[in-house]
Amino acid sequence: MRLRTLEIKGFKSFADETVINFGEDVIGIVGPNGSGKSNVVDAVRWVLGEQKSSELRLDQMSSVIFNGTKKRKQGGLAQVTLTFDNTKNLLPTEYNTVSIARMLYRSGESEYRLNGVTCRLKDITNLLMDTGIGSNSYAIIALGMVDEILADKDNARRRMFEQAAGVSKYKVRKRETLNKLKSTTEDLDRVEDLLFEINNNLKTLEQQAKRTKRYYEIKEEYKQLSIKLAALKSEALRNQYKEIQSRLEKEEDSYRQLEVEQRNLEASLEAGRKSNLDQEKALSERQREVNQLVGQIRDKENDRKVLEQRITFIEQNKIKAGEQISIGKARIGTLEREIEEYRETVNEDKRLEATLEHQLEQAEAKLNGIKQSHGELKAGLDSIIQNQQQVERELYELEKQKAVNSNQIETLSHDIRHGEEEVKNRNSEILSLQAKIAELEIEESTRRTELEALEKAEEDRRVKIMEGEGQLDELKNRIQKIHRELDSKRNEYKLTKSMVESLEGFPESIRFLSNAKNWSKNAPLLSDLIYVEVDYRVAIENFLEPYLNYYVVENLEEAHAAVQLLQSAQKGKANFFILNAFREYAPAITMLPSEVKPAFDLVQCDPAYRNLVNYLLENVVVIEKEDLAKNLPTETLTILAKSGRFIQRRFSLSGGSIGLFEGKKIGRKKNLEILENAIKRAEEEENKLSTELYNLKSVVENLRSQQSRVQIQQGQTALNRVSQERVSLAARLESFEAYIKGVDAKREQTQARIQELENANAVIEKTLNEKVAKADAARKEISNTDVSYRKVAEELSQASADFNQKNIEFIRQQNKVSAIQRELSFREKQLDETKANLASSQKSLDQSGEELAQINDDIERLQKELLASYALRKEKESTLTEVEQAFFQARGGIHEIEDKLRQFTKKAQETQILINNLKDKFSDTKYQLTAVAERLKIEFGMSINDHESLTLAEGEKETLNETELQMKTERLKNRLDNYGEINPMAVEAYDEMKERHDAISTQRDDILKAKEDLLTTIKEIEETATAQFLDAFGKVRLYFIDVFRSLFTMDDAADLILLNSEDPLESDIEIVAKPKGKRPQTISQLSGGEKTLTATALLFALYLLKPAPFCIFDEVDAPLDDANIEKFNRIIKQFSKDSQFIIVTHNKQTMAAVDTIYGVYMAEQGVSAVTQVDFSSLKHEAVLEGVTG
Repeated sequence: MRLRTLEIKGFKSFADETVINFGEDVIGIVGPNGSGKSNVVDAVRWVLGEQKSSELRLDQMSSVIFNGTKKRKQGGLAQVTLTFDNTKNLLPTEYNTVSIARMLYRSGESEYRLNGVTCRLKDITNLLMDTGIGSNSYAIIALGMVDEILADKDNARRRMFEQAAGVSKYKVRKRETLNKLKSTTEDLDRVEDLLFEINNNLKTLEQQAKRTKRYYEIKEEYKQLSIKLAALKSEALRNQYKEIQSRLEKEEDSYRQLEVEQRNLEASLEAGRKSNLDQEKALSERQREVNQLVGQIRDKENDRKVLEQRITFIEQNKIKAGEQISIGKARIGTLEREIEEYRETVNEDKRLEATLEHQLEQAEAKLNGIKQSHGELKAGLDSIIQNQQQVERELYELEKQKAVNSNQIETLSHDIRHGEEEVKNRNSEILSLQAKIAELEIEESTRRTELEALEKAEEDRRVKIMEGEGQLDELKNRIQKIHRELDSKRNEYKLTKSMVESLEGFPESIRFLSNAKNWSKNAPLLSDLIYVEVDYRVAIENFLEPYLNYYVVENLEEAHAAVQLLQSAQKGKANFFILNAFREYAPAITMLPSEVKPAFDLVQCDPAYRNLVNYLLENVVVIEKEDLAKNLPTETLTILAKSGRFIQRRFSLSGGSIGLFEGKKIGRKKNLEILENAIKRAEEEENKLSTELYNLKSVVENLRSQQSRVQIQQGQTALNRVSQERVSLAARLESFEAYIKGVDAKREQTQARIQELENANAVIEKTLNEKVAKADAARKEISNTDVSYRKVAEELSQASADFNQKNIEFIRQQNKVSAIQRELSFREKQLDETKANLASSQKSLDQSGEELAQINDDIERLQKELLASYALRKEKESTLTEVEQAFFQARGGIHEIEDKLRQFTKKAQETQILINNLKDKFSDTKYQLTAVAERLKIEFGMSINDHESLTLAEGEKETLNETELQMKTERLKNRLDNYGEINPMAVEAYDEMKERHDAISTQRDDILKAKEDLLTTIKEIEETATAQFLDAFGKVRLYFIDVFRSLFTMDDAADLILLNSEDPLESDIEIVAKPKGKRPQTISQLSGGEKTLTATALLFALYLLKPAPFCIFDEVDAPLDDANIEKFNRIIKQFSKDSQFIIVTHNKQTMAAVDTIYGVYMAEQGVSAVTQVDFSSLKHEAVLEGVTG
């Protein structure tokens, strides 16, 4: 792919349509400063999509449009078109020629075109991605960008590597994917928020809809069951009456038999568990012994392996020592022969050295004789020449001084006249300045006062806003805290109230008596009478656990009445405290330590029940620290741990972990009152704080709306303007006054100086005449002496050459002798070292044999011990297996007994339930017979006669069970009575809301899947890009080293280093460049030319990896000297086979090296034009090569 043409019209200084043809490989663009050369480069950047005006050397993008001159109007359109030949199909398009155009109108509208078709910037960016072409790619380099590359400004290096490695598209895809991921996450958050709101509403509607549906279903079911029940009871109740008595007797006999068998099984189970526990202890002991023995065996095996490894190591060392001994003996013989040869050679070379030294002394004596004659002649000639030169210098200085004095006289006279004129003008200006300064001082004072008042008011406003915002944050935090407490207490209140109303956790007898209409409604339970603080509640509740379900009644009559009710209704048993029995009770007083608290002091209750509480908790104490229990008398006290962890009595101690619901039974009703009061107080506090928050927000918003920042800025600007104007005028006034004083003083000095200069010129004229005569005489004497001096100088040159040759031969022989002596000394030293190493190897060999014998003994001992341990392990493992089999066999027998016991227990429970049901049916049969007709008449308006006329199918009668039918009917009736209000529209509203919820849930699932896909895509992109980047970096690094050395020398050091190898895509890249003889710590310490060549080496290394179709260098060669310019031009010529080069330059050598030059000039001021010169037919010879030749 090659550049074909660049068409510019209305862009910067190119007002007229200009076409530049890029037909050659290397094109130069030249021209004087300010002619618009760099505007050609800016046009290429701009058409390729540059968006930063600063990169185009502009303050705003609209400045690219031709701005006009004195003779021309400003343009309305900037247009640049760049045309490529796509012959290598680097661009992903089917066209052989691709043109990219960009237009910007004065109105601000812009347009991009691709082959004449309007397109987006993104289309052009995608087309050029990873081709090496772009507004910010390494294909366009200006001189300033060299420093940016070397300084790595804005990660310039990594960006270039990304372009060359072809990972830019991956980073763009990753950025786009991350943006999609962010958008997807935001969508997911919105959907989740919407689902949260819908779920809240849906739950409420679902409950209402279910209640409504269920209500009608229950009502219809109740009606049908009631009719069937009424139809069956008239017949079934009579038969049932006869059957119940016989069935009841049979089931009671069965229940008694089950109880006997159950007790027998429990006894067998207890005995089996005790025996199994002993077996488990024996099994644990056997297992511990086996584990201990296995550990000992493992340690011995490890010791044996270490010794075997040591044997291998020693044998290897023996082999090495033997080899070293053989090599050492051979080396000693070789060194002894070499030493003898070197000694013979030294003697011969020393004799030759003595001969050369004698010849050198003769040549030196001859040279010294000629030097003496030459020196005497030269001294005389030099003296004559110095005298002549001194006279010439004196003549020159005198003439120069005379001319300088005359010029100073003329200048000083002109200064006196000019100063007098300036003084007249400045005096009139001083009067005007003084009047203006006085006016400005008054205005400045007024504006400063006004500004200070505004700033003080603004500061007061900001302080009030900050204080208000602080109070707002505090109020919001307090409201949030109260809101959380309210939610917690409301939930606790609802839960507690539900438990109190439903008597959750209490037996059936308690629930029966609480709902019995014909028994005392005021009789409370003990758990509702007392209240204990939270810290002690678990401890007190654990102790009173057996009594919490006791009713507290006034007298025995109330208790007997309740017992009678329970017996009649077959509802189990209940317990009662008789309050009258405690009227005269007083607890014993016991002295206790301060750390121990009596339990009844920790319980709150009504005074009427205090004696009962004191009775129950007499001699019961609570301790803060559990270790105090050791020092308290358990004979008289029951000790409770404050935490509830244990209860200690005289002969027993119970305790363990604390359950989640412990401490929740005591004082439920009292706790309800406390919670209700706390909720009311919190709601009042919340309302109060909300009102304060609303009022405070209004105050803060009002303060924010009153800001006077604009007025302050305007006042400050006005004050600054007045102050600057006053200071400027004052400075001018002071300057004028100083100038007038200086002119007066200077005029007197100048006149005196003129007189001095005129006197000096007269003296100089007289001296000049004398010096001219002396100079003529000196020239004649020099001519006579020069002939003799030249002859002696030739003799001296010949003698000096002979002496130098003899000296070189002597020094060379000296160096040879020294080198042989050094080599001889080195060989003798090597001989001594080799003998010492030979002795050391022999000693090591002897020691290894002794150590091997010892290790073999140790291994044999360990092997015997291991065999004994293996036999013992086998014996113990066999015993362990037998014990385990016995243990697990016994445990299996226990499990069988437990299973049987559970079956008997379940069967007994079922039998007991059946007995109770039979009793209920027996007592209720007569009542039910008389109630059937009344119930039909009251509930459904039907008479028993009408119902009896209705007949059921024979099969239906067999499937219906009257007892179950009765229970279902009663249960449905109770549910209908207690059902409460219903919302008839709830079903329809719920269906609509559910449909919307399902649709949004589907959207959420789709978004979650999209999020997972995006994360997978990001991971794949990073892996692919990282691998591609590292491969490219490795190649560019090798290319950079080669190119750098070709531009410098082969001995120079250069490298590229990834500073963060764990994250190469985001890592900085360090350039190491060390020309021979230099050790710069950073690249910034290199010279300007070295920096340019380093950056050039990096660029061409990138081109070797991925050649850019074209490369533009904008005055990059400016810092280079002539030698480096030649290197720069050669490498460009070399790379021009694969890439076009457009070079903007001022350098003549670079101009001579290009194929075609485009000269940029301004035919008229402010308007650039281009002309072409073709060098392709001319032969270019490098300057340095010509000089060398």
